[in-house]
Amino acid sequence: MKKHLSITLALAVGLILASAPSASAEEFTCRRSVGAITVDNLRVPSGATCSLNGTTVKGTIKVESNATLRAEGVRVVGNVQAESSASRVAIVASSRVGGSVQIVQGDAAKVANTRVNGDILYDDNDASLKAVRNTVGGNVQAFQNTGGVEIRGNRIDGNLQCKENTPRPTGGGNFVEGSKEDQCARL
Repeated sequence: MKKHLSITLALAVGLILASAPSASAEEFTCRRSVGAITVDNLRVPSGATCSLNGTTVKGTIKVESNATLRAEGVRVVGNVQAESSASRVAIVASSRVGGSVQIVQGDAAKVANTRVNGDILYDDNDASLKAVRNTVGGNVQAFQNTGGVEIRGNRIDGNLQCKENTPRPTGGGNFVEGSKEDQCARL
């Protein structure tokens, strides 16, 4: 009797799970100004300009080539990723990023007055980069950038690491729990 009840219960649970709607994250494509809405993932397509004001992103923001993102007062559960020639990324005005901000092989970027639980990474970018007055749970890293990097007034729980930037990064007043390394040793 117990065995029959266990099999019946297992079959019932299986039928319930099979008939339940599957959860999949939808991607919101942004080509305009967006206010205080909530989306799963957000993509700024190639060549587009997206302005976010008070928007919540439950997943990740991806900024594609020649695209521009301006995010003010946003809440991002995941990462902000801009790779392969994104034009400009600005995350400002008391924004919060649960993951990391990764700007790789792009142009200009600015992260200011923002809480980033993970890292801020600027790698191989060609225009002006700024990390100013942020609270960072991980590391701030600037590698092989050629448009100038300013790192000023941040609280960094991890390390501040800078290598092979031309010109050398500028700034100061950073409180770093870990170590200040290489080109950022004096910042």
